[in-house]
Amino acid sequence: MKKNSSKKSAVKTGSSALSYSIVAADPAAHLFAVTLTIADPSSVGQIVALPAWIPGSYMIREFARNIVQIRAESNGRKIALRKIDKHSWQAAPCDGPLTLHYQVYAWDLSVRTAHLDQTHAFFNGTSVFLRVVGQEDVAHVVDIQRPHGDAYEAWRIATALPTLKAKRGAFGSYIAANYDELIDHPVEMGTFQLLSFKAHGVPHEMAITGNVPNLDLARLSADLKKICETQIAFFEPAGSKFAKRAPMDRYVFMTLAVGDGYGGLEHRASTALICARADLPVKGQPDMSDGYRTFLGLCSHEYFHTWNVKRIKPAAFAPYDLQVENYTPLLWLFEGFTSYYDDLMLLRSGLIDQAAYFKLIEKTVNGVLLGSGRHKQSVAESSFDAWVKYYRQDENAPNAIVSYYTKGSLVALALDLTIRSEAKGRKSLDDVMRALWQKYGRDFYADHALSGRGVSEAAVEALFDEVTGLTLKRFFDRYVRATDDLPLAKLLAPTGIVVADTRKPGKPSLGARIAYSGGDCKLANVYHGGAGHRAGLSAGDVLVAIDGIRVPAKLDTLLARYRVGDTIMVHAFRRDELLVFSVRLLADSAPQVSLDTEAKPALGTAMRNAWLTGRNSR
Repeated sequence: MKKNSSKKSAVKTGSSALSYSIVAADPAAHLFAVTLTIADPSSVGQIVALPAWIPGSYMIREFARNIVQIRAESNGRKIALRKIDKHSWQAAPCDGPLTLHYQVYAWDLSVRTAHLDQTHAFFNGTSVFLRVVGQEDVAHVVDIQRPHGDAYEAWRIATALPTLKAKRGAFGSYIAANYDELIDHPVEMGTFQLLSFKAHGVPHEMAITGNVPNLDLARLSADLKKICETQIAFFEPAGSKFAKRAPMDRYVFMTLAVGDGYGGLEHRASTALICARADLPVKGQPDMSDGYRTFLGLCSHEYFHTWNVKRIKPAAFAPYDLQVENYTPLLWLFEGFTSYYDDLMLLRSGLIDQAAYFKLIEKTVNGVLLGSGRHKQSVAESSFDAWVKYYRQDENAPNAIVSYYTKGSLVALALDLTIRSEAKGRKSLDDVMRALWQKYGRDFYADHALSGRGVSEAAVEALFDEVTGLTLKRFFDRYVRATDDLPLAKLLAPTGIVVADTRKPGKPSLGARIAYSGGDCKLANVYHGGAGHRAGLSAGDVLVAIDGIRVPAKLDTLLARYRVGDTIMVHAFRRDELLVFSVRLLADSAPQVSLDTEAKPALGTAMRNAWLTGRNSR
């Protein structure tokens, strides 16, 4: 099996290699200084460009806006540099090597771009490394330099980028086979805590940046090992030619712990994560907190992407065009299915029990049912429009869009249960995922480039039918390309699980989501068809009083004094104008379902156990 190797011998360097150097030049000003030397520039004037977006985050971000200075020279002479569009430059023709010097402003505390201050440095290659047009496939060498000053003597590096002359974790030179590999290895620098373990023989590390007192590194290491080994064995089960073999030689989790934060971005042999400090495990506290379970689910999600989207990928991403949008209707599979398996892998690895897993499903179901946007946008449309809708959500989002993450995970659940039922336990969604890996991942991606053979929408559906022996077109027509609600109650019934409606009857509601800030009670979202919408209230309105009574810190305590059908007078500020609304309270229509796993304990035991453990029941 071809793998993305991190060994020094994997990449050959030569006179045509591109050379970069990067240093945290001014942490207080959040500036990286980057130098790029092109040994053999184009004779008609070399063009360089910075990507407009980063794989895994489907929004045009225009990273070039953060380049604050750029100049070019050759053999000590200044070379004219002309900007030709918002993210590209062209140098005048020159004799000999071309060197560009530029500074990048890095003050985005996220997993998508770059961040630098006196406490740490982090960057994705898409934010700092210019692409040399026409030379994307040559070796790219990067000298990562230590910041100047005694304060940075203890800094070290965490990255999955292969070393050249540097020792692992130290400053020095690193190498990538091409530009695609260069930008797929983020780098963290600082005085982070580090843990390490092996998953089926493959070295794994996690670097945790940020002040986290009494962090239980041993527990975190043991739990991550279970997740990683479970996923490796999922794609390459015992008995196969490639049993328990990972598609990378080394993997790095880079985690930034902050007061309040959550997010992750996948890469071919690493992931960048941000989490709340309180979500990380504490020494001497063995219980599984909700926050820690959420963090492990995030790790599981990004690790599953090592296969699903980094190597098995949509045809639109093979290869990526990082200067424009790459449209695909398949994010419900690549993100939604990953969201289904992230929590399922926590269960299968033994980190959570069935009761906790079913609570997670309940939360997802209720979240999807809350928004009327699910009746207006299919998950295929949501995938295609991610660039302009999902990643640019506004106050009307619940009324207009559906998440390909959450509904996509329910599509995966419904498909899994449908296949297990109709194939009478002989096949499951697990079999389809392994077939996708074998046909479009493992056997078709090249070393380093991971260009692979992207899978089309038609090919996905054909593979489902081929693997399962079923005809699933009607399912895709109704639940993927159309907006029908998934029949989860019907599908869960054969497992002995009853879907119950647990809404409280007669509870009055404004039909809005409230955001409390600085003592203000602001309407964050107003749901179509609700009492607030019918009365004319809008997102952004600040509620002041109801029937002459000042709105308290929690609106529900005041609304509890009323009944469904009552009419109330609401005073609210819209911008700086005080408005009055007559609101007839309606029953709270927000869904609240629960999964009753004990209602029919004798029914569907074999199917339920097969589903939850990952075995076929026949």
